[in-house]
Amino acid sequence: MATTSPAAEATPRERAKVDRHDALLREAARLFAATGFDGVSLEDLGAAVGITGPAVYRHFASKRALLGAILVRASEDLLRGGQAVVNEPGDAEAHLRALVGFHVRFALADADVIRVHDRDLPHLSDDDRHRVRRLQREYVELWIAVLGVLHPDLSADELRVRAHAGFGLINSTPYSVRALATMPHDAVVQDVLAAMALAALHV
Repeated sequence: MATTSPAAEATPRERAKVDRHDALLREAARLFAATGFDGVSLEDLGAAVGITGPAVYRHFASKRALLGAILVRASEDLLRGGQAVVNEPGDAEAHLRALVGFHVRFALADADVIRVHDRDLPHLSDDDRHRVRRLQREYVELWIAVLGVLHPDLSADELRVRAHAGFGLINSTPYSVRALATMPHDAVVQDVLAAMALAALHV
């Protein structure tokens, strides 16, 4: 017997609510990245998606909860994507190249989220901040496990430093791409970042 997905069963009103929820996450990331958490009002958030400021509360309990949703979802996406990469057939070198490629694509697609994380992480609630940190630690451990196979002579601390340095290089995207606005990002920025990250990780 064929089954119907929950999305297909949703009413138009339910689908509209999901779409508005996603739009708020996207537009809030853009606004927070541009002016900072403190520089964005509920009215700004509502206007960005065509609703009033107070109507934002129908989707999120507070502006802080909206910030938490942005950063928690990004951290979950990174961990889930990283796990998918290392579960694919292949050796450690292939996994490292795939992890780098995955993270570079994330950085290019979600540059706003990276800028928000860098600046506004302290504004998270304690629960959301702990959750983001936990998810990020699990993501880092995926990289360390792969790097450990390629560099068995290095300690866990050295591998951790190397992984974080690679993230720092790749996560420079939100700041570097603004100076490359006339260049084709996919052809230039992605290839450059991936090559540089791999070179640094293999030093």
